[in-house]
Amino acid sequence: MKNVLELLEHSAAKNPQKTAFTCEEKALTYKELLSGAKSIGSALIESFGAQKLPVAVYLPRGVECLEAMFGVVYSGNFYTVVDYEMPPERIRAVFDTLKPAAVITDEEGIQKISSLKIETRLFETLVNTPINVALLRAVREKSIDTDPLYALFTSGSTGVPKGAVLNHKNVLSYSQWFVDTFDITEETVFGSQTPFYFSMSVSDVFGTLRAGATLHIISKKYFSFPMPLLQYLNERQVNTIYWVPSALCILANWKALDYLKPEHLKKVLFAGEVMPTKQLNYWIEKLPDVQFANLFGPTETTDICTYYVVDRKFLDTETLPIGKACNNCDVFIVNENGALAKDGEEGELYARGSFLAMGYYGNPQKTAEAFVQNPLNPNYPETVYKTGDLVKYNEKGELIYITRKDFQIKHMGYRIELGEVEAAANSMPRVTACCALFDAVLDKIVLVVTGKKLSDDEMFTYLKTLLPDYMMPGEIIKIATMPYNSNGKIDRKWLSANYKTLKK
Repeated sequence: MKNVLELLEHSAAKNPQKTAFTCEEKALTYKELLSGAKSIGSALIESFGAQKLPVAVYLPRGVECLEAMFGVVYSGNFYTVVDYEMPPERIRAVFDTLKPAAVITDEEGIQKISSLKIETRLFETLVNTPINVALLRAVREKSIDTDPLYALFTSGSTGVPKGAVLNHKNVLSYSQWFVDTFDITEETVFGSQTPFYFSMSVSDVFGTLRAGATLHIISKKYFSFPMPLLQYLNERQVNTIYWVPSALCILANWKALDYLKPEHLKKVLFAGEVMPTKQLNYWIEKLPDVQFANLFGPTETTDICTYYVVDRKFLDTETLPIGKACNNCDVFIVNENGALAKDGEEGELYARGSFLAMGYYGNPQKTAEAFVQNPLNPNYPETVYKTGDLVKYNEKGELIYITRKDFQIKHMGYRIELGEVEAAANSMPRVTACCALFDAVLDKIVLVVTGKKLSDDEMFTYLKTLLPDYMMPGEIIKIATMPYNSNGKIDRKWLSANYKTLKK
C-alpha cells in the first residue's frame, strides 16, 4: 500500500452503503465519500494538474471538509485544513508560508477571506464535477508513498506558524499501529472531538478509513453542556472516544457520569496535554470496564510516538506515565551532554522511524533545528526528531513526562518544571482546572485556577504539603472559566500575556 486513498477505496468496496462520517448537517456513506472526493480531485487536476502543490481547505468542521481533503489527495496535491473561525490576519500568516495553489471553501468562506486576494474554488462546484477516471488513474500511477499528504500548521514558540509536512507513508504506518493497538474494527463508532487542523484527528479519521468504521463529528457546542453530550454519545452508540483531557475534565468536574452513563463506551483515549489524575480516577470509578489510554506525541510524529494503557490505580497526586514507544516508532532520551540518558536520568525525548514528518514547509531553518542527525549514530545518515519534551524512565521502565523544555524555569536558583506545580494543584479536591505560569520579570510563579470555594490560605496550606518552598506559587489567581484554544487545550499563551488583567 502506497497511498492513503487505498484505505478509503478498500472500505468503500467492502461496505459501500455503510455510514463513514456524519456531522449535524449531513452523513456520508463510504460510496458517497469516494464519489465526492473523486469529483473534487478531477476538477483540481483539470484546473492546475497534479504538481504536489498545497491546497488549502477552508470549510466548517463537517463531512464536506473531509470530502475536500480527500479530493485534494486524489488530485495528486496535498491539503492544509484551515480553522474556519481563524481571523483573516492569522490565515494570512499561514498563507504567506504555504502559498496555496487554491483555497477550497464555501460562499461564506469566500467573503470571510476576500481581503486576502487569493484564488478560491467553491466546494459546491468542485463536488459536482464529473469524475475523470483517466486523469485520476494517471495521477495514481505516478504516486509514491513519500509524496506529501498534508501540511499541518502549529504555532511555534515565537507565534509564527510552522507547517509540518506529513506523507502517505507516515499515515499508513501510524494508522496501522493505531488500529492494531486499540482493536479498531468495523464495529468501532468514534465520537470525534478534535478539529481536522489538529494532529489528533489523524487517528480518528484514518483509523476509521483503515478499519471501515464510523465516525461522528461532535459539534463544539456539546462540550459546554455535559448532559446533551452524553445523550449524543448514547443516541449514536459511540463506543470509542479520543479527546483532549480538557474535554474529559468537563464531564468529570460536573460529575455528569453520576447522572447519565455513556452506555456503549468501551475505549477512552486521550492526548494533547497532561491528563489530571483526579479527573481520570473519576472516569475509571464510574466506568470500570472501559479501557483508558494516555497517548503522547507531537504533530511531527504524525500524532503519537508513545502510549500507556492504564493498568493500575494512581493517587490523585501521582502523574500518569506516557508509557512506551509505538510499534515501528522508536524513542530515546538524550541528556544535557548529548549522550544517552541513564536509567532515571532526565533528558530530551527524541523520536525516529516511519511516523516522522518530512520537515516544515518552506522553513529550512526550523527543519534543520528540529530534524537532526541521530546524535547516537555517527556512521550513516539518520534523521531523528527532537521533541522538546523532557522525560525520564521510572522504576517500572515506563516513560514519565516531566515538562516542555520551554516550560522549565529557573527560580530561586532551582530548576523547576511548571507541570509539577500544576499536578499538585490539580490534586486539590475542589480545583477543576489550573495553569502554572512564570513571570520572568517579577521572578514569580503564578497559578491560575478554577474551582469552587477556594481561598488563597487553604490553597497555600495544601500546596505546602506537596511542594518545596522554592516551587510554591507567589500568587494565586482564581477565575470563573479557564480559557481554551481552538484545539480544546488550556490557552497558556493567552494566560501568560493577560494574567494580570484577571486579578480581582
